Amino acid sequence: MKASTLFGVICGFFAIFGAFLWEGGTLGALIMLPAMLIVFGGTLAAGMAGSSLAQMSKMPRLFYISFFPMSYNIKEIIDQIVEFSTVARKEGILSLESRLKFVKHPYLRKLFQLCIDGADPDTIVKIVETDMNYITLRHNANINLFIKMGGYSPTMGIIGTVMGLIATLAAAGGDPNVLIHHIASAFIATMWGIFMANIVWLPVGDKLKSLHEHEMTLIHVMLDGAYSVQLGEMPSVIRAKLMSAFPLIEQERLEKDYAQKRTQKMRSTRRIKVESDRIIKQPTEVHV
Repeated sequence: MKASTLFGVICGFFAIFGAFLWEGGTLGALIMLPAMLIVFGGTLAAGMAGSSLAQMSKMPRLFYISFFPMSYNIKEIIDQIVEFSTVARKEGILSLESRLKFVKHPYLRKLFQLCIDGADPDTIVKIVETDMNYITLRHNANINLFIKMGGYSPTMGIIGTVMGLIATLAAAGGDPNVLIHHIASAFIATMWGIFMANIVWLPVGDKLKSLHEHEMTLIHVMLDGAYSVQLGEMPSVIRAKLMSAFPLIEQERLEKDYAQKRTQKMRSTRRIKVESDRIIKQPTEVHV
């Protein structure tokens, strides 16, 4: 599911707050601005102190990426690599230049452009390895930001709890309603700190890590494909090599689907050829 993170966060909100309402609580009891200010404000301040303002400014974009990630179909990319390899073997690698605009992934377009420009396979590998190193550094910085926020949030909740207990002890012997208010504030701060850490910060960090791993797998597939095309390997060999990105059961299913499509294509081609031959052989009437 593309928006699984957003769906999970929403389900977490409904599960936790729904259970609280089921037990007879009210949402108004959980909305206590001083406690929430300590947790949210303190967490963001700690995150800014531990990283940079530029890094923190990326958070809205990172939330959007984790909630609505871009998805590329690896199978379709493999099919396109195999298709391009067939064209390259028949017409030469330079013939791919007119087809670059149809490439499904921008990084694959970059790799094929390198092949067209005459870069040798080892140079392409070095370029991709450098790209992957820098991509990993950037992604890890974003992932670590959310993981750190997931660590700061419960700590800020504890700070809010301690402050609430201090206010409670300071008001000891006074109005009981004031004491109850301070105690509630103390526990609500802990609740918000733990809630935000385990429903928002850490899950978003895990989703960014999952997206990074998927992107690395995709880049490996595109590198192996472009490398094989540059070497002039057979399309069937390239396809078998790239299919290793899938589990064995998935490979068998995809191969069956590919075999069925190939059979249907051959039958269609044969049928068209028979119809063409029949039309050519059909005698034509000449009227004088």
